[in-house]
Amino acid sequence: MNPEARNDVRPALRIIPREQHTISRKNISKAALRVLYRLNEAGYDAFLVGGAVRDLLLGGRPKDFDVATSATPDEVKKLFRNCRLIGRRFRLAHVVFGPEIIEVATFRGTGEEEGAEGERHIVDGRIVRDNVWGSIEEDAIRRDFRVNAMYYDISDFSVRDYVGGMQDLQDHVLRLIGEPATRYREDPVRMLRAARLAAKLGFSIDAAAAAPFAELGSLLLEASPARLFDESLKMFLAGHGLKSFRMLEQCGLLQFLFPATARALKRGDEALRALVEQGLANTDERVAEGKSVTPAFLFAVLLWGEVRDLAHHQIARGKDANDAWAHAAMQVVAEQCQRVAIPRRFTLTMEEIWSLQPRFEQIQRKKVLRLLTHPRFRAAFDFLLLRGHESPAIRELGLWWDHAQQLPHDTLAAALPTHGGGNDADPGAPAASPVRKRRRRKPAAKSKPA
Repeated sequence: MNPEARNDVRPALRIIPREQHTISRKNISKAALRVLYRLNEAGYDAFLVGGAVRDLLLGGRPKDFDVATSATPDEVKKLFRNCRLIGRRFRLAHVVFGPEIIEVATFRGTGEEEGAEGERHIVDGRIVRDNVWGSIEEDAIRRDFRVNAMYYDISDFSVRDYVGGMQDLQDHVLRLIGEPATRYREDPVRMLRAARLAAKLGFSIDAAAAAPFAELGSLLLEASPARLFDESLKMFLAGHGLKSFRMLEQCGLLQFLFPATARALKRGDEALRALVEQGLANTDERVAEGKSVTPAFLFAVLLWGEVRDLAHHQIARGKDANDAWAHAAMQVVAEQCQRVAIPRRFTLTMEEIWSLQPRFEQIQRKKVLRLLTHPRFRAAFDFLLLRGHESPAIRELGLWWDHAQQLPHDTLAAALPTHGGGNDADPGAPAASPVRKRRRRKPAAKSKPA
């Protein structure tokens, strides 16, 4: 056991009986209740735990329901035919009910007791494998934030609070369990979770929990890019993206997650900041309305400033415009994927959205009509509207394309110049006679020799 990982918190149990809290079984997933009841009936301790308990106590509707139990993963698997075991770093049981997955974790231990079951492996203060089983008290002090360490007991419907989580809910503050620097070294992603939860819940971050960000933020550079991608989705695509973004900046953590975004914003471009924040706000609004959202569009928004500036710099040095945009996109995406592993299916869409932006300025008949049929036109057009913050000219361009889409094909085609530059064509002007393509005459049939 690494002595730095020792957590000296002493749990003090407070039991909140059913009549003194607001959690109702009607707000708990039926699948989660089935898991809890079956574990309990089999003689194991079983509790709803973590964010679900926290959100239920705050009057919210959790999307995920996690269970903590005294049963080992193998014992859980024996109880549920629809169970699969996953993970090496943290051994877990997933009980599958159609599209819903209930995650079941065995109580974690501290590993300090003699004969503790399981294994733990720590490198430079970071937990790389943690499968030591223990008691519920040990499990509570192993969790990250006090508000996440409360347990709903299915046996009597009470809430168990071992570390003062209920008080933090009332105070609207996030406090870490244990010594903050040690907890962040164990798992640097906890810093991002602090920012995300504070944004989601509208809580403040305790001063002691926020103090190590400046010194330890760089530990995020060693975190798994795949895990940071998942964490980014939770921050930006769950309905509180704008608040999460501002919290990341406030905590000084944005530079470790999206370095290109942090650099571009440091240049003081207020139009770019307005674009980014409006893009995040629009995404939050779509989530609230139950509409679909895509990571590709949002990542394109976050990285646009660096791509645009790099492309313009290369064009100014004489590079072909198409090559400049392609090279800028490739360079920025390559750097970003070293931090956040954005899947290729999303980066391809991002690159298309960026590459279509200069094409909106080419108001010529063939180019306009071709662009309107591009499979990424809608996403690129929405992006153009966001760019209206950049200049009045871009804003006018967005209005032009908005009107152009509403015209009949023939009317639009007739109003557009066939060649030449400029973006002053008027799609609302009276339409000239449409240019008809010449029909190619079939060659005359050769007479057959008599």
